[in-house]
Amino acid sequence: MAVRVSSSFLLLLFGLVAAVVVQLARQRQKRASRYRPAKGVLAPTAAHGDVKQAVSSPPTWPPPISPADLDWEGSDPRPFRPFKPVYHITMALQSSVPEDLIVLDRNYRDRIDIRRAVIVAHPKTVMGIIPSPDSPSDPSPKAKAAVDELYEYLMGSYLPARYPSAFRILAETVEDDFFLLQEENGITPVPAEEVAALPSAYPPTSHRLTAFLCCFASGFDPSSKLGLLLRDIHTPVPSYDKIGPSMERFFSRIQVGKNVKRLNWSVQTHSDLFIPKGNHIVEGDVFTEDEEIDITKSHMRVECQTVTRLPKTGIVLFSFKTYLFPIAEIKAEGLGPGLADAIQGLKQGNAPGMWVYKGAVRWGKGVCDYLRS
Repeated sequence: MAVRVSSSFLLLLFGLVAAVVVQLARQRQKRASRYRPAKGVLAPTAAHGDVKQAVSSPPTWPPPISPADLDWEGSDPRPFRPFKPVYHITMALQSSVPEDLIVLDRNYRDRIDIRRAVIVAHPKTVMGIIPSPDSPSDPSPKAKAAVDELYEYLMGSYLPARYPSAFRILAETVEDDFFLLQEENGITPVPAEEVAALPSAYPPTSHRLTAFLCCFASGFDPSSKLGLLLRDIHTPVPSYDKIGPSMERFFSRIQVGKNVKRLNWSVQTHSDLFIPKGNHIVEGDVFTEDEEIDITKSHMRVECQTVTRLPKTGIVLFSFKTYLFPIAEIKAEGLGPGLADAIQGLKQGNAPGMWVYKGAVRWGKGVCDYLRS
């Protein structure tokens, strides 16, 4: 069962969280020869057997959902404060519940307006799906099936159950006209020459990005990640190799109904949400150390990331909700020295490159001086 609504409405609802669909890739040498390497995007391949194992005998689906407070429009964003004195790159996974997938609060309507503008202005940057290996002008059938399944779950089950005061089912039909790739929306598949062969030596338990909608990227271009394997997506991240293998194993084993979440934080000196370039510093970027900052515009940016598996296709869904907390608010809570220690701790743990990567080399001194004043 799913709601019959317009394509733009569905895209905006899907944009409640930035979501990506990750598919397990398996090396098949006999198929790899059909594609020519170009620009690092990987050709569609069959799913690994672990997916079938992970989704066998799934729990009741859809899972029971508790209705949210009727006054969710007046609720404050969740006050996440995930920083620690010394930064260590870890998976830091926590058990999660279905209610964490989409969380509405008083910022909902403003965020939807921002997403609407971002999608109109940057459609090819914020939305994408890998093409079919047999018909490059069409989306991959497996990726499209996963997007179908996600929309059916969100429209027909999750949103009406979680937020009954805001969403209700109008019809029990689904029209095949609301997916990520549509000519009328100006979204086109990755050209055939952008599709590359899966390297024959790559291990069989790798995951790759097959479809995405990401309106609030921080320091990266989402479209540049489409089709990449998990480790290649994280190439710019310092010391990712310390957790990369564990991430692959976890993604392979996650079961339907066993959702998890994790928190990621940084600081930015503005209030923008869509930042495909600028928040991070990567190799080749030119920057100025210890810049002057306007503390009234500076925020701690937190992502609450959730990971779950869809039962029909076995696809892993990775989503995140972005929170911006004014630095002045954190200081007013008495947490200024703690956040200052955490900022300095970016260069003291097992991933010291985070000090530069997260941009602290630019804003760290100014923010820490304020927090300790």
